This record gives sequence, structure tokens and C-alpha cells, in this order.
Amino acid sequence: MPCLTIDNLHVNIDQKPILCGVNLKLKGGEIHVLMGPNGTGKSTLASALMGHPTCQVTKGTVTLNGKNMLEMNTDERARAGLFLAMQYPSEISGITNADFMRSAYHACHPDEKPLSLLKFIKKLETKMQELGIDKSFAHRYLNDGFSGGEKKRNEILQLLMLEPQIAVLDEVDSGLDIDGLKIVANNIQKILNEDLGLLIITHYQRLLEYLKPNFVHLFMHGKIVQSGDYRLALELERTGYGGSQLLTS
Repeated sequence: MPCLTIDNLHVNIDQKPILCGVNLKLKGGEIHVLMGPNGTGKSTLASALMGHPTCQVTKGTVTLNGKNMLEMNTDERARAGLFLAMQYPSEISGITNADFMRSAYHACHPDEKPLSLLKFIKKLETKMQELGIDKSFAHRYLNDGFSGGEKKRNEILQLLMLEPQIAVLDEVDSGLDIDGLKIVANNIQKILNEDLGLLIITHYQRLLEYLKPNFVHLFMHGKIVQSGDYRLALELERTGYGGSQLLTS
């Protein structure tokens, strides 16, 4: 069972403190949801976990299955089993979705026998069908000309294809209509097992209507200030971020 442990993580960007002591333990089979106002450091946490060069870790540790993630480059973290669905995915002309995902799959599974082209295409088309994505996506350039909702579905397609151990989903619900939200949530729910843990960053409770979390965390001032179960998300929806009270089970 995978386990991501964040202990007293402090991160600066351009010499400015953004994360100020984040503590979190995420195990396989669990869904943790991070909610909080804009500008409090939620996306910075996601970027720091994947090793974005602008994120300067000044204190604390991050381990995945006992391995020190902070000593790894971004590609090494991905191969170790960490995945990030980005809030603003990059557009890359000249590289098709299919080529990108096949290269990424083999890079993230170096110890496995490479999938033949035929098997890879079959797997890709199956996952695209489950997400309600047209087959033409495979031949389009990566996120080039995609709508916001198409980009988010494409991030989830990468999640389904790469099969990581720990996935961080940064506002994956933004840009999705109700039907798209249901499809994405259902597919995430289907793949959730003890070999996958999820950290979902969101502003809205609507995703949680379809994807029930084990833990909800209120993130403010660069750290987690309050934790609870699904009822905490309901209270935050009702009162806003300034009026919640710690819920106990």
C-alpha cells in the first residue's frame, strides 16, 4: 500500500514564504480533499510535491513509500509513482496525445515489458471511451486548442493510463459541465483501490457529491488548519472559509 508523508513542509517562491508547515499523511485507497481560499498555497503544494523549480523547500520532508522525494528530479518522482493533474495544463504543438502518453507510460513503468503499439492503442481507446472522449483526441496535439473541460478530461486520461500510486488533482473539476463532472468522478471512483491514493484540490463541494472523500482539510495561511470528514466540506460550502468550526466524528 503506497504512503505519501508530508512533514512540516515549508516552501518559498521568490524568497516569499508560501507554505508554512504542511503536515499530511495519505495512504492508498484514501481520498483527501484540500479546500481553501485563493492564494493560500494549495497549488504551490502540488507544484512543490512534483519538484517545480520555482518552489524552494526551506524546511521539512516529503517521502513516498519511505523514499525522499525532495532529493529526486521531477521525472524521478513520476517514476516513483507520483502524478499531478495540473490546474493549467501546458499546450504542446507537434506532439500528439497518443505519442505523449505512450512515451510517458513506458517512462513511468521502466521495469515492465513495453506495451506493443496495438495493445497501447487498444488500452488508450478503451480509457477514452470510458471518459467520453472522442477517438480524434489521440491524434490531436497535446492540449493544443482544447477547451478547459477537454484539458481536464485529458489530465484524467493520463491518470488512467499511467496508473500512479499517489495522484494530486489540482482543481480537476474546473471547466467541466455537470455531465463531464459525473464522468470524471465515476472514472476516478472506479480506479480507486489500495494501490492508489488521491489528493484533490478544489474550491467546490459539487465534485464531492459524486466522489466521497475520507478526509477534508481546510488550507489557509500556507498550511492545513482544520481537518474533518465530508461534513466539513458541507460546512465550508454553507459558511465560507471564515465561519467553519472543527467537526468531530
